Amino acid sequence: MRIHFFKNPQPEQFGETPAEFLKTLGGPACLFFEGRDTSRTRALVTLLHGNEPSGTLALMRWIGAGHQPAVNVVCIVASVQAAASQPAFTHRMLPGARDLNRCFKPPFDDEQGRLAEEILALLDLHHPEAVVDMHNTSGSGPAFGVCTFEDRHHDALVSLFTDTLILSNLGLGALMDISEDKYPTVTIEVGGREDAAAHELAFAGMQRYFMAEQVLSGSAPNAVTHLHDPVRLEICSGNRLAYAAVPQEGVELTLRPDIESLNFGTVSAETPLGWISGDLQSVFTAVDMTGQCAVARIVRQEGNRLYPAGPRKFFMVTNKADIALSDCLLYAVAADGQAL
Repeated sequence: MRIHFFKNPQPEQFGETPAEFLKTLGGPACLFFEGRDTSRTRALVTLLHGNEPSGTLALMRWIGAGHQPAVNVVCIVASVQAAASQPAFTHRMLPGARDLNRCFKPPFDDEQGRLAEEILALLDLHHPEAVVDMHNTSGSGPAFGVCTFEDRHHDALVSLFTDTLILSNLGLGALMDISEDKYPTVTIEVGGREDAAAHELAFAGMQRYFMAEQVLSGSAPNAVTHLHDPVRLEICSGNRLAYAAVPQEGVELTLRPDIESLNFGTVSAETPLGWISGDLQSVFTAVDMTGQCAVARIVRQEGNRLYPAGPRKFFMVTNKADIALSDCLLYAVAADGQAL
């Protein structure tokens, strides 16, 4: 996998539309912007998933504005081919490919793994003082940050974009897993991929990240609220899923069609989630940080109806069946933000 390199790119190089921008990149790309202070470097990684456009759109706007960043900035735009596949920005990855944001740990023995390894090598080469990995959420919802390491540096980075930080160390092979060993790294989920507000937040936060003299200390734009050690609620392999206002025949799980509206608000134990055929353990799997089954701490069943197990905060709730089945349905913490 060869990454294409662009130094101090100019607006006229890329055309005026996202399609032209992706075509010019030609594949995974690294864009380097020389800063006023050339002794330091920051990194931005985006488009690890081809259906998450906000970071790419924000980067196009940044290039068009013609600003010089405070320090050197290296920007890696990853899943360009997936994003360019028609319909544009709808394919998370190419058919048959692994999720790139699960490939940042060995073995690097397939095309996605080799691309992840090359991205890590590029970051090591530039040794940035900070890394921001920009994403869209799989459903509509508020912005939030995620990191594996709790300290003021990570708080400061997240505060450039949002006031909510999820502290998680699931070890899934995400880019942010490098944070403890290398340099402060945060994932920023700016909101839904079709939400104009998410595109605006991506650009505003990117401007702050590129232009601020300091991003790891000083006064934070937002006070940051922490949510601790969320648990992933996954759907067991072989189950079928539908989103509808009434239970559907022939599927094990029917979820309310507006379930993504539950993102980040506190849900009570009486909030209806949908309908289930069979028992919880045959439909869901969830493992907490100690390796214990946590399904019964996230959801409960009354007859064929599905409810939260108690007052909870849910996030990354998706109404996209393919993502719910291949990745996870939602993440959960207690209502006070602590681990379940």
